[in-house]
Amino acid sequence: MSDIRKSLESLADSIEKIQSQPAPKLEIKDRSINGNKINGGMITNFSSVGISDEASQAVIVVKDSGLHLDSLHVKQIANAVKVQGNLNVEGEIHAKKLHVDEVSADVRNERTSPLEFKGDGKAPIGKGIIWTGGSYTKQLVLQTAPERIWSSEDIDLHRERSYLIGGQTVIDSESLGSSVTKSNLKKLGTLNNLNVNGSMNIDHFVRYNADTEQFSIGAEDPNGMFSLESFDHEFLIDPTDNKNWKIGTWTTSGLDIVTDNTVRLQIENTGKLRVHSKTTFDCSVGIGVNNFEDDVDLTVAGAVRIQNRKQESGEESPSQGNYRKGDIVWNTDPKPTGYVGWICVRAGQPGDWKPFGQISS
Repeated sequence: MSDIRKSLESLADSIEKIQSQPAPKLEIKDRSINGNKINGGMITNFSSVGISDEASQAVIVVKDSGLHLDSLHVKQIANAVKVQGNLNVEGEIHAKKLHVDEVSADVRNERTSPLEFKGDGKAPIGKGIIWTGGSYTKQLVLQTAPERIWSSEDIDLHRERSYLIGGQTVIDSESLGSSVTKSNLKKLGTLNNLNVNGSMNIDHFVRYNADTEQFSIGAEDPNGMFSLESFDHEFLIDPTDNKNWKIGTWTTSGLDIVTDNTVRLQIENTGKLRVHSKTTFDCSVGIGVNNFEDDVDLTVAGAVRIQNRKQESGEESPSQGNYRKGDIVWNTDPKPTGYVGWICVRAGQPGDWKPFGQISS
């Protein structure tokens, strides 16, 4: 029995010595763990060729719904990314191309390239700048038929600025540009120093034809250099071939010359001239003669009638013609003992004539 007791005591002492000794360090050789050898627990100071764990607390949580983390530091995302929720960027965004359906911003917008609106193979009609709110939407957009930039509002320039086309001023606050040569203005205020180069038409009533150098009022096809037409009457002033001027009516209407709205001189459509007021001639007058001497006040080429009595000249009394009693023929070939003339003593064709005024021998 004593031997058994000693053996057990020796065994107990050996177990106690083994128990008090530190456990030997487990040596795991490289690539010696494979399969599902780890379950639960924490791995610290983990690193691999592609991963280095330097975190002092949990940063990434992997769930069935996905990867959850509070902060992501990344230099490049190589593939397309879809963000379903809101994306808040406190820094800058640099993008080669940005496609958005709607932009809402109340911040300073700085650009180094133009604002571009693209269409799907066509002009981006209806694209531009739109201001919503208020009683209606304000727009500055591209419209069609024809293609143009259309604004729903007034365009207000600074008073010292102007509209230009091709680098030339078209209109400013005070004047039209010198390049503006055509216009369809309907109404103008007071004009000063108006110069018109070429033909002119005022209300299809006052016309100037630069090709024919004719000015007309009321006449569409004037017959003179200056023409005034009313209904079927036309008055004109025009030069003649012999370097004179003619003035009068082109149509068969007569011509009245008036003062104080009273006819003083009347030319009938047949050419007959009527004087309707007292007339004074301050020169010699010739009737029916081309050249006459001015030693008398009145020279006529033919017979005259004084108080309804006809007077003419001849070498003898008339042998034909219709005459009245009291008509006189003056002798154009007077001779001594002859007569000054003949007087009609009875009307007829030619009537009875008697000589009068015998000339002494």
